[in-house]
Amino acid sequence: MLFAPLALSAGLVLATVVVQIVGLAVLIWIMRLRASRYAGLTYVLQQLGIILAVVMGLFVIHAVQIWVYAAAYIGLGEFQTLEASLYFSTSSFTTVGYGEVFLTSRWRIVSAIQSANGFLLLGWSTIFLLSVLTRLRSVEIDWLESRLDPDLFRNDLKQEDKS
Repeated sequence: MLFAPLALSAGLVLATVVVQIVGLAVLIWIMRLRASRYAGLTYVLQQLGIILAVVMGLFVIHAVQIWVYAAAYIGLGEFQTLEASLYFSTSSFTTVGYGEVFLTSRWRIVSAIQSANGFLLLGWSTIFLLSVLTRLRSVEIDWLESRLDPDLFRNDLKQEDKS
C-alpha cells in the first residue's frame, strides 16, 4: 500500500513548506523592523550581526522542519527513542543518509521524499541568505555613493583637460 506513505509525505512536505514560508516571513519582518536602526550599515559588526541573525534564524527554521519529520517517525512507531528519530530525520533532511538507522519498508519512501524536500528547502534558504548578503552590499554601496562628492571626478577630468 503506497497511498498512506505518499499521503503522509505530501502532508509533511506541505507542513515544512509552511514552516519555511512563515519562518522567512518572520526573518524579513525582523530585518525590516531593524532596518531604520542600521540605516547606514557602515559598521562591519552590524553587518556581521545581521548575517549571524539570519543564519541562526535559518537554522531554527530547519530544526523545526527536522523535528516535524522526527515526530512523524515517532508517531508511526518507526523509532523507539527521540534521539534515533532526530538522527535519522536530520541525516535524511540533509541528504547525507547514513545507513545504520533506517525505516521499515512500508515507510521508507517517506525518507526519500524527506531528502528531496530537505534539498529544496536548504536550497531555498541558501538563496535567501545570498539575497540578504547581496542587499547588505548594495545598501553599503548606496551609502558610500551618497557621501561622495558628485564633482569629485569632474574636477579630476577638468584638471586633465588643462594639461
